[in-house]
This record gives sequence, structure tokens and C-alpha cells, in this order.
Amino acid sequence: MNPAETPYTPYTVSPIPPAVLESLRTTDDAGRPVHPYPDPEGDAPLRCCLRDSGKGERIALITYAPLRRWARDPGAYDEQGPVFIHATTCEGPADPSPAFTGNHRVLRRYSAAGHIIGGELVGEDFDGALRRAFTDPDVAQVHVRSVVYGCFLYAVERA
Repeated sequence: MNPAETPYTPYTVSPIPPAVLESLRTTDDAGRPVHPYPDPEGDAPLRCCLRDSGKGERIALITYAPLRRWARDPGAYDEQGPVFIHATTCEGPADPSPAFTGNHRVLRRYSAAGHIIGGELVGEDFDGALRRAFTDPDVAQVHVRSVVYGCFLYAVERA
């Protein structure tokens, strides 16, 4: 596609930032030491590079609290949950577009304070749901989450 034909995307997909990953590879957000292991099956959704792991890749299952890094005062919304990451530094996402969109997802909208101000269950119209989320000027960040497990997958911010 010619760059002039590329549709404008009003948002940016944000995996867990590299500096945060470095600290999480030692001690996770619950204060526990990290124990890397080779993934016996593959297909773990990696939050560092926004792709599924390959069979045998060294990964770690850690506790992550996404609001702690940017929200002014998340209060009770400062939840922690399990996420998979590479055990060592990786290249990050190869594709800047939304990842893990093949299944239903929940998009949670957050204010700058880190409070939930809305949400949407999304099926096929993932791009439309993100565009709708950012029509609200109070939305500072959108979290993409798994429907089945409720796990944080990645954040989306205004471009």
C-alpha cells in the first residue's frame, strides 16, 4: 500500500515498555522473584512483543499491574494479573497494529486518574471499537483484555 493510501489510525498500540520489562524480569509487581522456563507447547500471548510464543521459547509468567506506571490515582482499580513475557530482552512488536484480535476481547477505557470510565465487548469491529473509545475526551488509555481469563493483553493510547 502506498503511504498516501494508508488510513489514519488515531491510536497507538503499547506493549509493556522495555524499561518496565527489565525490572519485571527480576521481580514482578507482586514482589515475587521471576522463574523463567521453556514453553513446552507455545502459543502463550507475550506482552513484550505482542505475539504468541513458540514451542521451547524461554518465557516467564509474571504478575503485572498496568495502571501503576501512568495513572495518577488508580485506587481500587490498581489490579494485578498474570501476563507472559520473554525471559530475556526481545525485539518488541514487529507490527504496530493491534494484536490478538482473532477472538472476542474486552476494551476497558480509563481516565487519566486510572479509573474505569467504560468498556466494550468486541468481536469483529476491533478498529471501530477503538475509534469509538477515543471519541470520549476523558479516555486516557484503553486496555485490551482477554474475555475468558480477563488478563491484560496491552494498552492503546491516542496517537
